Amino acid sequence: MSRLAWSDKENDLIVADYFAMLVHDISGTFYRKSDHRRVLVPLLSNRSEGSIEFKHQNISAVLKGLGEAWISGYKPAFNFQMSLVDAVVRWLDRNPAWLSRVADRQITGMEEAPQLWIGPPPTMSNQMPPDELDQMLGLARKFDVVARDARNRALGRAGEEFILFHERSVLESAGREDLARKVRWVSEDDGDGAGYDIASFETDGAPRLIEVKTTNGWERTPFHISRNELAVADEHRDEWCLLRLWNFAREPKAFELRPPLDAHVSLTPTIFQASFD
Repeated sequence: MSRLAWSDKENDLIVADYFAMLVHDISGTFYRKSDHRRVLVPLLSNRSEGSIEFKHQNISAVLKGLGEAWISGYKPAFNFQMSLVDAVVRWLDRNPAWLSRVADRQITGMEEAPQLWIGPPPTMSNQMPPDELDQMLGLARKFDVVARDARNRALGRAGEEFILFHERSVLESAGREDLARKVRWVSEDDGDGAGYDIASFETDGAPRLIEVKTTNGWERTPFHISRNELAVADEHRDEWCLLRLWNFAREPKAFELRPPLDAHVSLTPTIFQASFD
């Protein structure tokens, strides 16, 4: 019986269980994966615990493709069925507060400056196997991960605030408290029209204009960049940088991209201006 295709009801059950575990996993509260598997066995046509565990790994892969956090103990397993993707999307659509709750976790109650690992950007040398990469990018396109992250104002705002604290901390650690006091959250104070979110400084006092792009997903999650941001990046090449903040829900990491951006990423026009000529 375990060889039969999974029904929508079964997919919905295991996806809901996965997110129940993910809440514990992100918050660091104790839970046992084995307990969850045993409870699921009679609910899922008596499928084996091994089959259930592999389906949990499939869900991790789906969430990775959708630019969301996943359970670190369930390594993503690919070649999943689209019916499982549909079940994950259904759960996310029914629980819209989930995304804001995850974003708020990194900022609420933060008393110390955040620790942030800033590494190299993704390159051809460190990408995943082509078939897995194609499946991840295909999911991102189909379900418009870029738009979902862009609409998630809580996520974007939390990421910007996180970087605001980080920049001040870096300057203070370098003995530049004078500069740290001048770091500004431009998008919060002045609105989104500046073409960058944070006005900071290098330790030598040189301006540092930071556009922050935040995702709960992996480092290759696509992101949106506006025409104005590209124009400002080109105009202020020596000062502007894009800081891509990823894995935000769990352990934020980042990399920087410097102009010209098309040297690092493929820029695809997605919005067209309609005019009456």
